Amino acid sequence: MARRGRAATPAESAARLLALAFAGRMDHPGGQPSRRSSPPETVRKPVPDPDLPDPIRLEMHGGVALVVIDNPPVNVTSRAVREGLMAALDRAAAAGATRVVLTGAGRAFVAGADAREFDAAPQPPHLPDVIARIEAFPVPVVAAINGAALGGGLEIALGCRMRVAAPGATLGLPEVTLGVVPGAGGTQRLPRLTGLGPALSLIAEGRTIAAAEAARLGIVDLVAEDPVAAARTAPVPDRPATGALPAPAPDPEAAEAARKQAARRSPGQVAPVAAIALVEAAARLPLAEGLAKERETFLKLKTSDQAAALRHVFFAERTAMGQGRKGGAEIVTAVVVGGGNMGASIAYALAGVGIDVALVEADEAARERARANVSRLYAEAVKRGKATAETAAAEEAARFAFHVGYDALPAADFAIEAVFEDLDVKRAVFAKLDAALPETALLATNTSYLDVNRIFDGLRRPERCVGLHFFSPAHVMKLLEVVKGERTSAETLATALRLGSRLKKIPVLAGVCDGFIGNRILTRYRQACDVMLIEGALPWQVDAAMRDFGMAMGPYEVQDLSGLDIAYANRKRLGWRTKAGFRYVPIADRIVEETGRLGRKTGAGWYDHDGKPTPSAAIEAIVVEESARAGVARRAFSDAEIVERATTAMIEEGVRILAEGIAGRSADIDLVMVHGYAFPRWRGGPMHYAERIGLAEVRRRIEALAAEDPLSWGVPDLLARAVDAGRGFDDLGGNDG
Repeated sequence: MARRGRAATPAESAARLLALAFAGRMDHPGGQPSRRSSPPETVRKPVPDPDLPDPIRLEMHGGVALVVIDNPPVNVTSRAVREGLMAALDRAAAAGATRVVLTGAGRAFVAGADAREFDAAPQPPHLPDVIARIEAFPVPVVAAINGAALGGGLEIALGCRMRVAAPGATLGLPEVTLGVVPGAGGTQRLPRLTGLGPALSLIAEGRTIAAAEAARLGIVDLVAEDPVAAARTAPVPDRPATGALPAPAPDPEAAEAARKQAARRSPGQVAPVAAIALVEAAARLPLAEGLAKERETFLKLKTSDQAAALRHVFFAERTAMGQGRKGGAEIVTAVVVGGGNMGASIAYALAGVGIDVALVEADEAARERARANVSRLYAEAVKRGKATAETAAAEEAARFAFHVGYDALPAADFAIEAVFEDLDVKRAVFAKLDAALPETALLATNTSYLDVNRIFDGLRRPERCVGLHFFSPAHVMKLLEVVKGERTSAETLATALRLGSRLKKIPVLAGVCDGFIGNRILTRYRQACDVMLIEGALPWQVDAAMRDFGMAMGPYEVQDLSGLDIAYANRKRLGWRTKAGFRYVPIADRIVEETGRLGRKTGAGWYDHDGKPTPSAAIEAIVVEESARAGVARRAFSDAEIVERATTAMIEEGVRILAEGIAGRSADIDLVMVHGYAFPRWRGGPMHYAERIGLAEVRRRIEALAAEDPLSWGVPDLLARAVDAGRGFDDLGGNDG
């Protein structure tokens, strides 16, 4: 039976190859790239050509010149590859070739650019010049697309007279996902093959497609099991080169739809909008002018803040996901305690990767609610087209068992709780799991804030215990905070990371503190915003400013969504009202205690929720009243000042988290905030954002704020040392003294 998440989609496979292309590396025995097997049949025994650079091989078979790009792991278009292609074309012409077949070794045709060259000045020969040479070559050049043809790889193929693809090949121009646009003709040649509508969708969204769809769109001429053999003999279409085809017809409706889609999918990002403009230009500009405009845009965006931020997050993700590839034990059976929304979602995700799940509840009524929650998730998968009704029903029946109590649990490899966020409740759960399961079972808590060391006190073999903080909904959200307790063993961490990788999560290691990485920063962010309220801002102004900055929602909109009672309970637990050396703002507590406005679930919170959320006069009155009670003269805040203070609070707390060793790398903090709290990806996360602003400027901002409010602000020692040394956070390491 097919399993959700078991096989990668073509887009997922292409994305992994693109990751390798930009990372410029792949795991190999001994840590070194290996030369790969050659394409089928014709290049198993290549004859070395001493006149060609190492990544390029040329063989003559009758009148056909076979050119093989062999630049492990995924044939990125490095300078050596570009030089080699130029030299191979020279050799093919000198040998009197009647056709040139261009293919890739291994599992990729060409999967993108070489990241090692991305921050440097372009070095000749430039890829557009290579493609122009291919397109103008006196005999047909045929692309045999054996695997992924992404970015510059697809642009090379578009310069060929004909394209033959293997059934499993993937094609796309995903440059916008890294903050740039295609830079070697993609925005000009692709629309001449497909028309404006399909080209806009592929380029502005950065989509990848399978060979069959590429054939339907006219990008690929032939799909063949052995693309090299087919490319050697298939008739070449009687048509001009792609660049010489007529310009596509204008399509204003498609362009406007693409702009609306970009605004929804990528708000604030420059590259998708620029890509749309370039594709539109293909309909009105001669090819040479369109290519020049495209190249100018590419070079400008390549050095932009957004491109740097997107590359930063991209590499951070690859590093995090690589942690789960080695070591650890494979989980086969699991126990999940708690079948509410979070527990059911975790259980559903585990079952989706082939793990048998025993879901535990306290009584019969709760068990039936848990069963209904799981069934709802399967029904949603069917509705979204992720599974058929038959496969969903079969998986649910095969993978799930629902239990009341702990008496009849299977001898599971792994158990995780998703119960109420209360220390005593969680300790009681683990005492029962400890008694019911083998002492080899890995035990995990899904706590969002609590001290995992205290949760696991008194258990047999606490070294097998770990925090796994999933984000809601757990089967959708990519982030997983893996919390290392003081007794958590390296083997337990390896198993937890392996499970995270299997679940296709982005695992971030975190140490123990209140809220770990993400919720600790969230708490500080909210406190800074509350101070702005008492000084003169209003909740809806703060929310609007943060949305304009790029956050998906403002802090008060988020609280209305999650419920004001959740943050209220956490403030009580932390004792904010009586905490020494802390500026307590009572506005949110008054809302809960005096009005009962808990957010959307009660129809009112920070906003009135009678249909569309609207600013509340009642909340404004409480805010103004608290300012007067505190003796604070209210003043106007600009949106820029709101953003500056809120982001500076995140940065300051992030520096302290790094200094204390709660996070091992500043990039890990960025991943948590981007994937767990909707910090705009195109700004790179708060730590990357700080380094783009300049750490000296961040220190200046904190010093100015501390002069006015020393209870809320102070320059972390790690930040001061980084500025004084002229270095980045990770160059100095933790230890805040």
